[in-house]
Amino acid sequence: MRHTVPIAPQFYVTAPQPCPYLEGRMERKLFTALQGDQAQRLNDSLSKQGFRRSQNVLYRPSCAECSACLSARIRVADFKPSRTQRKIMKNAAHLRRNATSPWATEDQFSLFRRYLDARHADGGMADMDVFEFAAMIEETPIKSRVIEYTRAAGPGERGRPLACVALTDVFDDGLSMVYSFYDPDMIDLSLGTFAILDHIAIAREAGLPYVYLGYWVPGSRKMGYKAGFNALEIFKHGAWQDIGDPADHRAELHPLSVDPIAEQVARITLPEARSVLRE
Repeated sequence: MRHTVPIAPQFYVTAPQPCPYLEGRMERKLFTALQGDQAQRLNDSLSKQGFRRSQNVLYRPSCAECSACLSARIRVADFKPSRTQRKIMKNAAHLRRNATSPWATEDQFSLFRRYLDARHADGGMADMDVFEFAAMIEETPIKSRVIEYTRAAGPGERGRPLACVALTDVFDDGLSMVYSFYDPDMIDLSLGTFAILDHIAIAREAGLPYVYLGYWVPGSRKMGYKAGFNALEIFKHGAWQDIGDPADHRAELHPLSVDPIAEQVARITLPEARSVLRE
């Protein structure tokens, strides 16, 4: 007998907490669990509507004071690197890429700690231990990869040490850079930008149209670098659109830009029910 199995995730809202992007503001998130044999389909669908994955949770900012966190993605076919970006790719061309399953290693954690201590010592992840790091990498119910970039060994080193690591999800229409970190002693190579550029190359090789970058936030210096990639789209007012002039999105910082939670949830499109055969 064939039955239709509905996908009806439950959505929740977090308690307000200080915004990591805009000083003096509070953030809250709309989230749902990501689990079961429909996890990949749900992730693909909601990611196209501005959601991001953190382990087995999908979330989207749903703040009371603004709607400035705008999901961003690069159109791979239209992307053309700038002169500076071409220089970054050339300077880091000696790095070797290795795509692996989402499995945490001691070398990854060591690099992660060095990166946090140097770049985000006061951030929300500063106190993560090895077990929390392993959970971030390994607790994924969808198709994910760890993309490692290694360099030649220096004096007293063995093998090929890690230079940069990216946790990457594979969607039906692109790659999503969940989190990346790099050797803080190699800051002159702009490895964060290099990782994005290389993910564009990977997506192009795989025939995937987009690279998802997480959130771009007008008014946030921390997120401003994303606007430096051309062919950038943002998810705004329920649709993907070219970013245009970044200054045109300042209105999203106003409380009147926020719709009620119930309306936000009502506009979410879920994957169609799939028929399964049960005896």
